[in-house]
Amino acid sequence: MDLLVQIQETLENNLTMTELQSPDTVQFTYDSQKRKSPALEELLDILQYKDLIVQLVRRDIVARYKRSVLGIGWTMLQPLGMMIILTIVFSQLFGRVDGYAAYLLSGLVAWTFFAQTTTLAIHQSVWGGALMQRIYIPHTAFSVSSIGTGIVNLTLSLAPLFVIMMILQRPITPAVLFLPISMISLAAFALGVGLLLSSLAVRFPDISEMYQIILQGWMYLTPIMYPSYILPEAYRKWLLILNPMYYQILMFRVPIYDGVLPSLPLIGVGLSISTLTLVTGWIYFSYQADKFAYRA
Repeated sequence: MDLLVQIQETLENNLTMTELQSPDTVQFTYDSQKRKSPALEELLDILQYKDLIVQLVRRDIVARYKRSVLGIGWTMLQPLGMMIILTIVFSQLFGRVDGYAAYLLSGLVAWTFFAQTTTLAIHQSVWGGALMQRIYIPHTAFSVSSIGTGIVNLTLSLAPLFVIMMILQRPITPAVLFLPISMISLAAFALGVGLLLSSLAVRFPDISEMYQIILQGWMYLTPIMYPSYILPEAYRKWLLILNPMYYQILMFRVPIYDGVLPSLPLIGVGLSISTLTLVTGWIYFSYQADKFAYRA
């Protein structure tokens, strides 16, 4: 109910501003043949309802840590705790990796962002179908807000990562200034995947459960806990080339762990994958969105 009230207040504010700008009543007749492209229409709507996105992000963060003693501190402690456990388990196995804890955490933080935001996008889009029957909001609002929440958590997670880097005496170089580009690329890829999966999950609810299994396998096939050179040479190349998250993890890890800028081919491939995934997901989701309310 609180979310519905917040959304209604935001919509009323937007309506009031519109009325102030256009005091004269204009008769409007809807003509479906003159409708803009659904993808473009959705993009314009999400820009118009940016205040709603801020409210949704705020709600996600406040609701998650409302009754927690440490509050938002858990965002920093969660990846740190996982790093400690995995370092204890795998540090001897991968002892040749210098500063293994930093290597692990730099990949784990990026993967956690991807897994959490795509999962949240699916759940919120399915849940939001019922809300769309009552009031109009952009269909992509829930997926976009899940990415916004993830960006806040990812930014906070960088604090313990840099602390671990300093403890292990690994240099923090100016290459970290490249991180915003890495984060944008990762966010765009996550949004594209989230939109594609949300479109399917509204029609086939089992997608949500299946995706959790896929995430587990995908994580172990991505060099997060281990260096890529330990993969069997016979199919190492295919496991890496065909894994889009490999490029996103590498773009995020290289400026932090290696202290250098990613290579131009890596940046080109990573950004191309993110852009293609986002455009595909956005277009497909937009064309399917009108059916969501009837399937809620």
